[in-house]
Amino acid sequence: MWHAQCHGFGHTVPMINCYSLPVWDVGDGADAMNKPLHICSPLLESLPMAKRAGCKVFVKCDNTQPSSSFKIRGIGHRIQKAIQKGGKHIICSSGGNAGFATAYAARQLGMPATIVIPESTPTFVADGLRNEGANVIVRGKVWDNANEYALKLAEETDGSIVIHPFDHPDVWEGHSSVIAECEREIPSKPDAVIICIGGGGLLCGVVQGMQKAGWQDVPIIAMETRGADSYNQAVMAGELVTLPDITSKAKCLGALTVCRRSLECYKEHPIISVVVDDRDAVNGCLKFLDDQRMLVELACGAALSCIYSNVLTDLQDSGKLRKDLQSVLLIVCGGSSISLDRLLEYKSSVGL
Repeated sequence: MWHAQCHGFGHTVPMINCYSLPVWDVGDGADAMNKPLHICSPLLESLPMAKRAGCKVFVKCDNTQPSSSFKIRGIGHRIQKAIQKGGKHIICSSGGNAGFATAYAARQLGMPATIVIPESTPTFVADGLRNEGANVIVRGKVWDNANEYALKLAEETDGSIVIHPFDHPDVWEGHSSVIAECEREIPSKPDAVIICIGGGGLLCGVVQGMQKAGWQDVPIIAMETRGADSYNQAVMAGELVTLPDITSKAKCLGALTVCRRSLECYKEHPIISVVVDDRDAVNGCLKFLDDQRMLVELACGAALSCIYSNVLTDLQDSGKLRKDLQSVLLIVCGGSSISLDRLLEYKSSVGL
């Protein structure tokens, strides 16, 4: 069940090879400082998903990034610029993906990193962060609590760089590269772009990238799960809303309050905010695993449910999307906070 508020590989076709990535203006330094830390991820046309959607479906596989999610685009860019300005110790609060991106970037750049994670973070994620060489501290029930501690820690650490997981212009600029890549590779402008939204950093970057690409008229379908739907509630209220708690299983969507810029984007760009149940997100992960042989986390499952739970066709039937969709672009955001055992636990818990 969902509601909306308006304003394997054998069955996939690889797209055109990626063009050379742009080089961020980060000045002189080590090789890692002179090029992006993210890769140009594969853009695939999914035939199984097209059969469900009734139009071509292109999937941008940012789950294949070195840190297993899109986060390395913005966070890598942000860290490079901060180091250029003299930062010497990286501190980040994260429930998973942002932490992996920060730890990976720090290791590549030879910088110490401390990641503050909430208690809801899986043990295997914390272990993975330590394997990347990061110092890991567990504080608080949800990300917001961990972030409060990270800010306090930064005040006590000389030369610290505080990396916010989603609320910084450099982060949004880095995330915009995902659209720049898609614009170069996709055969024609899509009729809709499907993403998930947690704190709003990806949305802000996607809007920025779409504005640069001349896709201002292309609607974005922003997917959340119930219990982590701070963006949808903000859209309905017309102002930022703080959730009392995160009750969704999709903890990577777990920001009690989205960034203000994401709400501004709603006024600047056609955005359809959709909320689905955890069951839909789990089903999306399972169906995607069957169709594309990729294991992704529930945050990504929320976006995938736009196809697998018939949200797309329902939006067409209700007049929120055009009936004659030719193609849609779906950003597969990541998979650092998932394992097969964990997905099977989710499957059982939602009765699938």
